[in-house]
Amino acid sequence: MNTYTLTVSSPDGTRFQDEVMELSLRGAGGDLAVLAGHIPFMTSVQPGKCKVVLVDGTERIGIVDGGLLTVSKDGATLLSGSFRWDAE
Repeated sequence: MNTYTLTVSSPDGTRFQDEVMELSLRGAGGDLAVLAGHIPFMTSVQPGKCKVVLVDGTERIGIVDGGLLTVSKDGATLLSGSFRWDAE
């Protein structure tokens, strides 16, 4: 499966940056998933859980307090006031 670079940043700095297969979360228009090759867009992000599928197929759940998701041809960037992994 194709991958892309996902960067997750908060005021504390970069919380995650790596190649991923998928990011799923709730945007302004509802639930969405970003895969490699997705069309470029921007959306606000609703507070809650997000799922990141790593290259090896492992799924990690993160908690965001809202923010902004930008998807471009170079990857995706999630900016949030706070981000933590669910297990932290």
